[in-house]
Amino acid sequence: MSDTAQPPVASNGALPREDAAGETVAATDQAQTISADEIALYDRQIRLWGVQAQEKIRTANILLVSIKALANEVAKNLVLAGIGSLTIVDNEVVTEDDLCSQFFVSEADIGKNRAEAAVPQIQKLNPRVTVRALSQDIRLQGPEFYSPFDVVIATDLEFTTLSPINAAARLSNRPFYAAGAHGFYGYIFADLITHDYVIEREKSNVPTALRPESTTRSIISVATKKESGKTIEMVTKRELYSPLLLANTSPLPPEYLLNRRRLKQVTPLLTCMRALWEYQKLSGATLPSHSHADLQLFTKLATEKHSELQLPAETLKSEFLRSFLQNLGSELAPVTAFLGGQLAQDVINVLGKREQPIQNMLLFDGEDSKGPVYALHPIFDVPIAAA
Repeated sequence: MSDTAQPPVASNGALPREDAAGETVAATDQAQTISADEIALYDRQIRLWGVQAQEKIRTANILLVSIKALANEVAKNLVLAGIGSLTIVDNEVVTEDDLCSQFFVSEADIGKNRAEAAVPQIQKLNPRVTVRALSQDIRLQGPEFYSPFDVVIATDLEFTTLSPINAAARLSNRPFYAAGAHGFYGYIFADLITHDYVIEREKSNVPTALRPESTTRSIISVATKKESGKTIEMVTKRELYSPLLLANTSPLPPEYLLNRRRLKQVTPLLTCMRALWEYQKLSGATLPSHSHADLQLFTKLATEKHSELQLPAETLKSEFLRSFLQNLGSELAPVTAFLGGQLAQDVINVLGKREQPIQNMLLFDGEDSKGPVYALHPIFDVPIAAA
């Protein structure tokens, strides 16, 4: 799919580049005002988040790195929501394993580039959205590659690939999401750098003060409007974020560390994800094998990470470790659908600057149907856990 339109400046302020990523920006720069047809098409979601938010969504250029089952769900939700463009980067080819969990490829696509095979089916979801595929290796791209995009999303990649993408996106001042699914388990991580958003609520008798609400969140402005005879308060809040490299070694917030009951409730999935990422850094492999040496190393790393998080030793059970290891590398449609839906909705909220975004690590346990969110930042002091 090609596009020869070359506007001089991208909607996000970046100059178009002489490549597919630059053309992606150009493709969505031709119209700045939402049409009546689009208002009719997106009527339900406009009722939820308003025309102004939809206008921001329709000009958004999204980069999606790696297209497996989880990314299928992300792409579906974003394209149906009416983003401006979606660029998919994946240098892998379609295999028989992909057919079990992905709905954008078929048996006829085996051996083809995974991104190129998925694009035609994604495009059918919404012809108004520009969808492109890049078959290059994302690890070879510098920070300038990310400039044309409004949001960068990387899925189902090892830590040693995710962290450099996050760093490059930060250098280009682009919001970054990482996500992954392993059978019943999965995660979403957000690094929005600095993000402002608006919460609307009925004005109370108590004035809203401009102040910090937490270590990472502050109220920076307050305005009011009249709506249906009521005074509505529009509170602008600012969230500060940390990159994955730092969040991965950061302590739990003080409200957990000072409360043993809350520490006992922290999912051991946090421990296991950190152990998996440490394994990937040490071994260079993507996933542990079933060899005794690998299983022994993973168990050792999990025990160490659990202790670093100051979590009670009894909450890391051998049954959970076994289940996590057995689920590694597998994809379950209900789990990827949940994670993909949550991630896409957060991206939409961020683009529209509405609602509280994920701050900053969501962990999903499909066996318990729980998805707690933990704010992991190096700025917290680390007190001794309460007895």
